[in-house]
Amino acid sequence: MPNASSPSSKPAVIHLEDAHLSLGNTAASVHILKGISLTIDAGETVGILGPSGAGKTSLLMILAGLETLSSGRITLDGTDITGLDEDRLAALRRDLVGIVFQAFRLIPSLTALQNVAIPLELAGRDNAADMAAAALRSVGLEHRLSHLPDQMSGGEQQRVAIARAMVAKPRILLADEPTGNLDSVTSEKVIASLFKSAADANAALVLVTHDADLAAQCSRVLHIEDGVIVRDSKPSS
Repeated sequence: MPNASSPSSKPAVIHLEDAHLSLGNTAASVHILKGISLTIDAGETVGILGPSGAGKTSLLMILAGLETLSSGRITLDGTDITGLDEDRLAALRRDLVGIVFQAFRLIPSLTALQNVAIPLELAGRDNAADMAAAALRSVGLEHRLSHLPDQMSGGEQQRVAIARAMVAKPRILLADEPTGNLDSVTSEKVIASLFKSAADANAALVLVTHDADLAAQCSRVLHIEDGVIVRDSKPSS
């Protein structure tokens, strides 16, 4: 099954060409991604499925500019980021990419409102607090604005992380197991918020998940095994 996606008339916001990722030194190098070519368009929602260790999270980190390709090329929203230095990558992530990490990565000394407002403040938005409060309301946390991370449950911390990723209406929204710590009712609300945020911004939404039902809600599903895309399909409606 070929890795490359079919041509599209929509503008591509993510484009990978023959992407390889190896980690470790030469003697003990581990080849994680093995020649992935992939195009994701504006407005597409993509679920990524595969067994543990298949390379799903590594692919997400490449798309976020948080891992550097060993070989190949990556373009995000028309910018070739393959050889960018860390300062330029950080600016691009701030302006273009929203990320929901599996480990949340909230700042423990800041409230939920302050954690969500950070990307807006870094971008110089003068209405950062109002936008952050609205994002937290969208995931059902209007009652937690002034709480620190350690005053919230794991599921609530995850929702803060999701609100932070969505708040700036990024062109690319990436989520690693976004419902892993949530009950079914909250999960449905949070996923609805993610899809709505992506639709409102005409953003590409990429979800790494073990939940086949969640992946099937996307317009496209990628199955990864041993560092390669073995199936690229559109769920039947």
